[in-house]
Amino acid sequence: MQGKGLITIVAIVLGLICLNELLPTWYASKIESQIEAANGNEKEIKRLKGETLNLGFTELSYAKAKDKEMKLGLDLKGGINVLLEINQRDLVNDLTNYSTNPVLIEALNKTDEAQKNSTKSYIDNFFTEFDAVNKAKGTNLKLADPDIFGNTNLSEIKFNTTDDQVRSIIKRRIDLSVGTAFEVIRTRIDKLGAIQPNIQRVPGTARISVEMPGMKDIDKVKKMLQTSAKLQFWEVQQIPEVASYFQTVASTVATKGDSIGVAKNLNFMSLLQLDKLRTNGVASVKLSDTAKVNKILNSKIAKSLRPANIKYTQFLWGYKPEATDTESLVLYAVRGNINQKAPVDGAVETASIGYDELSRVVVDMQMDSKGAKDWKTLTEKNVNKPVAVTLDNRVYTAPNVVNAIPNGRTQISGNFSQEEAKELVDVLGAGKLPAGAKVVQATQVGPSLGQESIDAGAISFAIAFLIIIVYIIFYYGGAGVYAVIAMIINLFYIFGIMDSGDFTLTLPGIAGIVLTMAMAVDTNVIIYERTKEELFAGKNIFEAYRDGFKHALNAIIDGHLTTLLTAVVLFFFGTGPIKGFALTLMIGIVMTLFTSVALSRVMIFSRLEKGKGLSVWTAPTKNLFRNTWIDFIGKRKIAYGISAVLTIVCLISIFTNGFKYGIDFTGGRNYVVRFDKEVQAEDIEKNLIKVFSTADGKNSSVEAKTFGNDRQLKISTDYLIDDESLRADQTVEQKLFEGLKSNLPANTTIQDFKSADVGSSGIVSSEKVGPTVADDIKTHGILAVAAALGGIFIYILVRFRKWQFSLGAVVALFHDAVIILGAYSLLHTIMPFNMEINQDFVAAILTVLGYSINDTVIIFDRIREYLREKKSITLAGLFDDSISSTLGRTFNTTFTVLLVILAIFIFGGDNLRGFMFALLIGIGFGAYSSIFIASAIAYDFLKTGKEDKVEGKTTTSKEVIVSK
Repeated sequence: MQGKGLITIVAIVLGLICLNELLPTWYASKIESQIEAANGNEKEIKRLKGETLNLGFTELSYAKAKDKEMKLGLDLKGGINVLLEINQRDLVNDLTNYSTNPVLIEALNKTDEAQKNSTKSYIDNFFTEFDAVNKAKGTNLKLADPDIFGNTNLSEIKFNTTDDQVRSIIKRRIDLSVGTAFEVIRTRIDKLGAIQPNIQRVPGTARISVEMPGMKDIDKVKKMLQTSAKLQFWEVQQIPEVASYFQTVASTVATKGDSIGVAKNLNFMSLLQLDKLRTNGVASVKLSDTAKVNKILNSKIAKSLRPANIKYTQFLWGYKPEATDTESLVLYAVRGNINQKAPVDGAVETASIGYDELSRVVVDMQMDSKGAKDWKTLTEKNVNKPVAVTLDNRVYTAPNVVNAIPNGRTQISGNFSQEEAKELVDVLGAGKLPAGAKVVQATQVGPSLGQESIDAGAISFAIAFLIIIVYIIFYYGGAGVYAVIAMIINLFYIFGIMDSGDFTLTLPGIAGIVLTMAMAVDTNVIIYERTKEELFAGKNIFEAYRDGFKHALNAIIDGHLTTLLTAVVLFFFGTGPIKGFALTLMIGIVMTLFTSVALSRVMIFSRLEKGKGLSVWTAPTKNLFRNTWIDFIGKRKIAYGISAVLTIVCLISIFTNGFKYGIDFTGGRNYVVRFDKEVQAEDIEKNLIKVFSTADGKNSSVEAKTFGNDRQLKISTDYLIDDESLRADQTVEQKLFEGLKSNLPANTTIQDFKSADVGSSGIVSSEKVGPTVADDIKTHGILAVAAALGGIFIYILVRFRKWQFSLGAVVALFHDAVIILGAYSLLHTIMPFNMEINQDFVAAILTVLGYSINDTVIIFDRIREYLREKKSITLAGLFDDSISSTLGRTFNTTFTVLLVILAIFIFGGDNLRGFMFALLIGIGFGAYSSIFIASAIAYDFLKTGKEDKVEGKTTTSKEVIVSK
């Protein structure tokens, strides 16, 4: 056969590359198994880690192998993933040199609002809002105006620089700033000691994705990554300057508390605990009351009451409770200004741990030249007055200035522990971020849950693969053995390519690989069914296989390309787990084409050329579907009726019952909590609703559901989700702990609870999605489905040259999507597993569309073939012949895929159950719709043409007309 030598060489070279890439993973795993068996024998462990594998052409140490082994995602290994967003308003303020131009300020405020419901970048929205405000006010400002971007910070912008040129310059500068932030974040992560971290910029945004397998302390990680490392120094205002304002606010709260969102009878002055104040602050507030004080002071009513002397004052909290009162935080009043630019805002050149005269831990630092000069001015101006040292709007210390400090050397004290001081020094030493950063999405998976996911994934994978092997050998005999060999090679290539590309393997990725195996079965089914047809037509074994491969090729390519199109859409529009699923699916599709078509052909014909036979059936399966002929077109109206009823029921449920949306789409926090005994989800939920009540007494959304077993719950809440600070995360975890404490072991601490290890009670995984990220995910999900449908329509149109085929395909896909959505709407309150509408569900919908269109394309391909070859029957008969002749392929593929999905559904773990349920429904209805919707609609619209008459026996006993 042609190309045999080239295919063999490619297969061997690819195999050697994959072997070389997978070798470190095998060796690291081998050494770790031996280390585990050493039972803590330090001498033996040291010897094992020092061993080297010498293969002649390469030497491999354990450390080198560990560095090059395949990356596992958080869901398989445990760890932390955060999505950071750089504050682009800060970047714009910096580029305008903190201009106070009212047009600029209004445009920035409107951009902040627009950004909440927009997928466009911040800077694009800013330019739009600036133009709108500029036009509305009739100010005719240019972007190059000195009050906007034409300042000394941007020397490349001149007075005559056009707006378009300025836009280009600003976008480039912001991109460079995000790039700088990326490098600073990378340096900080290195200091955290994370193993195999994965740090990536999210294209087209100011977001940075950070994944750290094996890390446990998410608070430490968030603090390290969010801190801007931009120290600021402010003048401090004290009680005499704010006392009368506090009294006015207290009177207002007493009468209009409900307008602010707190109780009317709330005693604001008692919250401030002024009698306990021992520092240069203005209040000492209990930790449990800080949210109430924040809400009051930041309300529009309270801000409107401010006198002139504190119009721009910033009320900031201390970094941590004082040693003398661990239950309260000090509130400081720092003197602000219209643009809130600190008097001293310089970078730190060096930082180190030191000790003061009382042997307390402090941080010594040296400012850069500009910071030193500004610091001297500020200290000269405030001798015998307090000055606050802040980092990310937290006051670390606010001492009285004894005398001016001329050399830029200063000291930060803050009741530090040695570890806290080291963290601060590490952050300062890694360099400052160009702007503040906030965590808009975070996921934490405990090591125990990660190991359980590995076990569940391995079991489901093994069972699914065994099902495929047994079924295909049972059905196709000797040819099935070659299909299995091709699939095993395919699997080896997929893992090798994943490892060589430094891609991360996730649990959804494993699902993608399993489904790829099912697609490989589909490919072999198409080839072998065509080969059987050629054998039944009287051809010898060699000719039958040759023509079987030849005639199956178009259908295989069409089916794979449409599925590949779906996977590409998933990859570009999806995030996190969806990308992992799409990536393995794309690699798998390409490798399936190579192994199941090209390589399998080489192996089969190598055998045939030696004169050996190769069965393509077994005794029980030889004549299955051989003479099956069904009048599908004649029964299409019955199918239309059934589908119409199902669609109407589903649509009614969608518009009345709605859906259970996951936090991916709404924003919120999820916690999977494990207990040492059985718990009742309903009782837990009632307790938590009380705990998560807001300051005004209203309840936040809380839901608790059994997750996997009666000793494990998935708890969701939107409490404080608009607050993206680390303190808000800690507050939610503290309240969750308080609400569950009675159900936890007596000796459980908050730290034990936040990161439960194997066999202990507490949080085994957590997830946070901020509102802006949720909006992006929802928008991208809708775009992904629309893009997939549009792409499929265009592909079918180009490939089959008739819009009727495209219409039938897209209507069938819409039908499948509505059925799945309807099932989730009807059953989400009944099923014992998660049936949320989230990004995994979008992935499931698109996967179903890919498989459904694959089924449809096979039938359409046969219809196209018969349209070219058969001229003596009616169009209805031609469609019936085409569908009937592909029934063997449709049944085998659908049955195999359903068995595989069922195996993953049962054994693949709780995280995949909802995803697989959608696939179970979708694949079944996909096969149905390919026959009774896609084909039937294509027939109905094709027969309305007015060109070539086709006569002969017809199931409708009428002459029909088919257009070209």
